[in-house]
Amino acid sequence: MAKTIMVVDDEKRLVSLVESYLTQEGYRVVSAYNGAEALTVAQKEKPDLIILDVMMPEMDGYEFMRRHRAEHNTPIILLTARVDDEEKVIGLEVGADDYITKPFRPRELMARVKAVLRRAGEREPAAKVLKAADIVLDRDSRTVKVGERFVDLTPSEFDILTALMSYPGRVYSRLDLLDIIQGIRYEGYERTIDTHIKNLRGKIEDDPRAPKYIETVYGVGYRFKRE
Repeated sequence: MAKTIMVVDDEKRLVSLVESYLTQEGYRVVSAYNGAEALTVAQKEKPDLIILDVMMPEMDGYEFMRRHRAEHNTPIILLTARVDDEEKVIGLEVGADDYITKPFRPRELMARVKAVLRRAGEREPAAKVLKAADIVLDRDSRTVKVGERFVDLTPSEFDILTALMSYPGRVYSRLDLLDIIQGIRYEGYERTIDTHIKNLRGKIEDDPRAPKYIETVYGVGYRFKRE
């Protein structure tokens, strides 16, 4: 199931821009335009992460965090035009998990979103066995069974399949998958992911030319087909 991210900012154009970036990455996005509205939306939608502006009418980001943190532990990334260290310290003391200043690069924002979600996920035990379609993946024994047959995967293929099966429907870019199997320092070789995907399809798909499990999202990356 796709992660839900709430974007809170009084600049509607910026909210729309961030929504488009997040949606392209496979996230579900909800929005609010001030702190008071954000409290209501957060209570209803239960977001997995909040991207929050500091300076807003009716209720600023700091007051929203104080009230929201009283009942919830949702990860929060502060998004603000302020750059001085004192403001950063205040934000982190109030409860922000990360801090990014405007203007920002889309890639930087996405990297921070993924890093915060990853850290939040590490606080929760991951499922040992993943099941999607007729594939069963066991993290502990590092085995994969497709229907009634076991398939042998390389470590990289296993890690890629684990990521894709963990969130069916979510789009992973080549850089995302490369970061998972090798680390971001290898980003110049992101096209090698295509080779891993080709080999993986050859092992789990009945017809790799018409894949029913791993879909290509042209111009973006790959996803495990949602049932």
